[in-house]
Amino acid sequence: MGLIDTHTHLEGFARAGTLPGILARAREAGVEAMIAIGTSPDDWALNRDLARDQAGFVHYTAGLHPCEVEAGWEAAQAQVAGFWAGETRPVALGEIGLDRFHLPKEAAEAEKVFARQRAAFAEGLALAKRLGCPVVIHSRGALAECVAMIDASGVDWTKVVFHCFAEGEAEMAELTRRGGVGSFTGILTYKTAGNIRAAARAQGLARLMLETDAPYLTPMPHRGKPNEPAFVRHTAEFAAREVLGVSYDELAVATTANARKFFGL
Repeated sequence: MGLIDTHTHLEGFARAGTLPGILARAREAGVEAMIAIGTSPDDWALNRDLARDQAGFVHYTAGLHPCEVEAGWEAAQAQVAGFWAGETRPVALGEIGLDRFHLPKEAAEAEKVFARQRAAFAEGLALAKRLGCPVVIHSRGALAECVAMIDASGVDWTKVVFHCFAEGEAEMAELTRRGGVGSFTGILTYKTAGNIRAAARAQGLARLMLETDAPYLTPMPHRGKPNEPAFVRHTAEFAAREVLGVSYDELAVATTANARKFFGL
């Protein structure tokens, strides 16, 4: 049974001319599909074309990442809905959300930037509700605020995934209670990530999804090198053996089924 990398960034590989090798190594590692995540107008069309050319293997999303919410963000946001009118449609809206980690150091400027993030997130959630599509959430240092805004938006929580879940059991309980899910990156394999492993156990295999967030967050034993979709296998093997105590095949079957159901693949 193959794996699905539910969250990867392919635009850098495509522009560097290394994507053919990246895709070949992913197939060799048993990756049967991946989702190229949209962050800004710079990658939406590129990811759409990759999904068209690699139909069934590469899927894509479109959304405005909170760190891409610049002054005048409304013009970019207005382009998102158009991707659902095309022949090769996104499988989710995202990644959208809130990010306190990368805010400016000066307090007044930070507040201004965060207010823009909140406004763009609200617009993204409203569009996701209208489309009735899955939504990929980026939350860094702002989980409670993201949860509150999703609650207020009326988005169907069963269509919500918090990507790169890096919180603990209590935060996972809040998602589970609402019907949302978290997906897990190579951070799961890091020695210091005991709380994240506990959250993965609390969510359980029946709801687990895996991702690389490539080229970031490379799992052991390749930590320190650029990440790529093939490396989702390392996270899967570790999760099966060290986190959930199941066979690799059982984990692969479950996580792939979960991803296909969630994203409608």
